[in-house]
Amino acid sequence: MTIQDEKVVALTYVLEVDGQVKDQATEENPLEFIFGLGYLLPKFEENIKGKSVGDTFDFVLSPADGYGVYDKQAVVELPRHIFEIDGKVQDHLLFEGNVIPMMNKAGGVLPGKVVSVNRETVTMDFNHELAGKELHFSGKVAAIRDATEKELTDGLHGERACTHDCSSCSGGCGN
Repeated sequence: MTIQDEKVVALTYVLEVDGQVKDQATEENPLEFIFGLGYLLPKFEENIKGKSVGDTFDFVLSPADGYGVYDKQAVVELPRHIFEIDGKVQDHLLFEGNVIPMMNKAGGVLPGKVVSVNRETVTMDFNHELAGKELHFSGKVAAIRDATEKELTDGLHGERACTHDCSSCSGGCGN
């Protein structure tokens, strides 16, 4: 059996960014997902399509094929008062490096990283943490099987998402 649409795939992998291990999935806790349903980056799936159990992979995704190029316009200065709840600024959230879920005008949630805080404003970076980075993936195909009708409808384990806290996800898993 080979990796193709509507197959449940289990992978082990190591993700290296700038020569450092950023994420990994082990034999004990592999990345498991339904191939072809958009859970992973499209170019990641393209690089593993057609592989069989036991096959290895080793590839690099460019920033454009990963999480995009770093966008300086995604770094914005926001008025400090928007961090108020019941009239009080939530100072415990406003520290450099903290990631805060923010709502955009369309009602979607975007994670924003606090870059700096001053008396009147908070500078937030809404780029993905891996934006502008090359992603080096290496790993092995651990298992492949047909997805059940229930899994195709409900997703794996009752969720329509991969089950691993992985950087290779395109955001569908919510981890």
